[in-house]
Amino acid sequence: MSGGRILLRIFSHGKSHISRSFSSVQTKSKLKTNPISGARTVFNGVDSKTMFAAQNIPLPELAPGEILAKVRLASICMSDVHTITGHRIEPTPSVLGHEAVVEVIDHRRPESNLAIGDRLTFSVADCCGNCEFCLKGLNQKCVKLFKYGHAKLSDGSGYNGCYATHIILRRGTHVVKIPDVISDRCAAPINCSLATTMAAMEHVPKIKNGRAFVQGDGILGLYTSAALREHGFEKVYCSGTRLQRSKFIDRFGAIPLYNDEVLHEETNKIDVVVEVCGVASVVNDGFRMLKPGGIYLFLGMVHPHSQLNITGEQIIRKCLTIQGIHNYAPRHLDQAVQFLAKTIRRYPYEEVMGPTYDLPDLPAAMKLATGKQYSRVLVKPNMVN
Repeated sequence: MSGGRILLRIFSHGKSHISRSFSSVQTKSKLKTNPISGARTVFNGVDSKTMFAAQNIPLPELAPGEILAKVRLASICMSDVHTITGHRIEPTPSVLGHEAVVEVIDHRRPESNLAIGDRLTFSVADCCGNCEFCLKGLNQKCVKLFKYGHAKLSDGSGYNGCYATHIILRRGTHVVKIPDVISDRCAAPINCSLATTMAAMEHVPKIKNGRAFVQGDGILGLYTSAALREHGFEKVYCSGTRLQRSKFIDRFGAIPLYNDEVLHEETNKIDVVVEVCGVASVVNDGFRMLKPGGIYLFLGMVHPHSQLNITGEQIIRKCLTIQGIHNYAPRHLDQAVQFLAKTIRRYPYEEVMGPTYDLPDLPAAMKLATGKQYSRVLVKPNMVN
């Protein structure tokens, strides 16, 4: 692909149908045996003749510990945009999409309290729970790591991503029930941006009269601004570009800045800087603003074009702490749901979400998402009411 153009090709439709009887599990209403088929949108790669293809294929039988869920609503993360524009390489063919709220249809977790009809969010990473990293609380670095929406079709069930009518959640996947107070629109991005925000906040101390600077005003920046305010920070700045700075910054508790504004009055006065924009050039500005003993959290620069022009002296003389945050552990997903339920009426979570597209219109949804006009563009499978 050249000149930054996005090639979104038309779906090619295949047809097949199956009947499947589900095992009896705890239900909120009487479970009936119904014929069912699953549909998925397969990503074949940016250079393929058909980038996206719609497929109907059988749903496999569940293995012990697995959950079969229908995808109620998915949201498009910028990592998926980077994939379909060729800036991120993922195995193909695959089903993209890792952000979603899902509904339990069947499960093989007899020891759980899951019921048919439960709305769930789920950990993006499936982990073993027993390796060195899992035992240290870094489950997202498990030696047997599997990530939804980033796996080849042949790796597991074939229903590994959220741009499908169904998803099969693996045995080591942490799930959390969604309280009724949280709508599907607000719930869809919980298991990516909001849970990652909670992982970052684990490294932020409570500081009296604290001051923070969030570099980036996408959904991660807005969530982080709200979380810092809820953490007790007196003043939180949040920066965005001049062309597309979010109109929601102040409503998420932060003071809006343009990314090229220089806050001379805050030099050496900021306690915590959080980078969520993915742009390496902002880092020196963050170092300038941090006070001695300050904390710098890196979340957004998860790509190879992130070389930093800094010196050791900048870090050492100010006694700074630099912490990288990548994904999250199961405890952070619990915290994310609790945080959203607690603050659902304080911040405009619903309003920052963009329009909803049906699953066959995924190419159009992706095209809109690339423009970054909305914090999230949503995708709804046709089978869900």
